[in-house]
Amino acid sequence: MKEFSLSDEDKHCLLKLARAGIGNMLQTVKMQDRELSSQNLEEKCGAFVTIEIGSRLRGCIGSVESEQPLHLTVEEMAVSSSFRDPRFPPLKPEEFDKIVIEISVLSPLENVRGSENIEIGKHGILLKKDYLSGLLLPQVATRYGWDSKEFLKQTCLKAGLSADAWMDDDCEINVFSAIVFKEGEHGGA
Repeated sequence: MKEFSLSDEDKHCLLKLARAGIGNMLQTVKMQDRELSSQNLEEKCGAFVTIEIGSRLRGCIGSVESEQPLHLTVEEMAVSSSFRDPRFPPLKPEEFDKIVIEISVLSPLENVRGSENIEIGKHGILLKKDYLSGLLLPQVATRYGWDSKEFLKQTCLKAGLSADAWMDDDCEINVFSAIVFKEGEHGGA
């Protein structure tokens, strides 16, 4: 599988497009023509956009896989995270200058068995059983200091399953890696 990467210019471009998409919805920014930094932004891959205010979660929505170019997926997920995350009220115009945008660009999914195949700090998890599924991004396990078993347990709980459902034969465990960057960091806007 070809290794996918993004330059600092690509990251800056995606963050700028995400912010412009949100601002356009709030009518605080007029959307300009999309000038893409490279062909990488035309690749079809999943992405999550996390919105924070003062290091507190304000919204997070994404798509594991996408049939549209990355730059459009990021813009769409930024708008959804800001206005359609059911855990939060829609973003208000007065919050726009306070938000920090974090983007996670996902690799293709890889099916694994057991906790020993999950690398903390590298892998995120998409877990499926019956009609339920749960997903946690790679940075979540690092943020909370979880080992791979705790990461699997928490993904199960997010899916609405019992904490040990990951050990069941009919539980599908997929891992992915992510290129994660945010505003204010090296490579960010």
